[in-house]
Amino acid sequence: MIKLSMPDVGLEEFEQIKEVLDSGYLVQGAKVDEFENLVKNYLKAKHVVAVSSGTAALHLALLALDIKAGDEVIIPDFTFPATANVVEILGATPVFVDTDLDSFCIDTKKIEEKISSRTKAIMPVQEFGQSSDMNKILELANHYNLKVIEDAACAFGSEYKSYKVGTIGEIGCFSLHPRKAITTGEGGLLVTNNDEYAEKIRILRNHGIKSINGKANFVMPGLNYRLTNIQGAIGVAQMAKLESINKSRKTIADLYYKLLKNNTKIILPKEMDYGKHVWQTYHILIDKKYIRDEVIMKLKQKGIETNFGANSVHMQPYYKGKYNLDSNTFNNSVYSFNQGLALPLHPNLNEDDINFIVNSLCEILT
Repeated sequence: MIKLSMPDVGLEEFEQIKEVLDSGYLVQGAKVDEFENLVKNYLKAKHVVAVSSGTAALHLALLALDIKAGDEVIIPDFTFPATANVVEILGATPVFVDTDLDSFCIDTKKIEEKISSRTKAIMPVQEFGQSSDMNKILELANHYNLKVIEDAACAFGSEYKSYKVGTIGEIGCFSLHPRKAITTGEGGLLVTNNDEYAEKIRILRNHGIKSINGKANFVMPGLNYRLTNIQGAIGVAQMAKLESINKSRKTIADLYYKLLKNNTKIILPKEMDYGKHVWQTYHILIDKKYIRDEVIMKLKQKGIETNFGANSVHMQPYYKGKYNLDSNTFNNSVYSFNQGLALPLHPNLNEDDINFIVNSLCEILT
């Protein structure tokens, strides 16, 4: 089976893990600190805080910005539901905006009409490894006095103009799930240049503890969102591979484009001219005369694992039941979900694999 995704892990990760096991110190410790510093230097950010998942990162970002019940947070409809779930879990309201079909990110032309007196933040998702049009988002945030949280779960290494994605808003959040560029198994990162937010995030990550005169004081109700030292060790090894991993992904994306560009039954993803795409997912749109799930099944029968790319969140049972939003206001999101297909993309693929995937797909779409 040609897998949809595979992490690039090997001896380097085992050696780092062995150091931790030999030390006997398995919880958050020196390796997490080392990993955070490597990321901080790479992103040229003031603060990086490692946590247990990308979802935990988003949750802590909202808490750091004091998002609470009754507030509204603007998010794209086309995303993984965690983006909406963390808003919902705080008693705030996720306000969905349709997607832009060129970037698969939030349609910035449709944000302003969704802003109300209750809006406190905009949370763009840097979908599939590509940045949203951040200048327009920042202009709106500045005009309406809103905070910006970047859900950059899929976009570690991506760029918007001269800036690394995740460093542009008040807080940026990354995921370290195995489908992402680098992984710690599970894990997440928060990035900020704001000292106050960073301190609050670190306190909330560790049960609400603040060290005062060398003594643990519980200064607020916190959570256990710590990353383990074992995961930190994996992260250290992964950071040494980041550039080669992203370069490999770009090579595979370029090959897909070369082989599929003349197929009239497929719309290929684009790299926007304002930034650098890191191709966490190669997400195509297939002609509406085909049922996407049937294409997934037929590719699986040929030994190729594929999947849909992201959800049209307002259609999910919980959000449909609570908000019952009109799908006609999310046409691009619905289209991207119904006809979207994520093709295998990871450094273990070779040119023969890509040719087989492309030939199999073109045979099905006849």
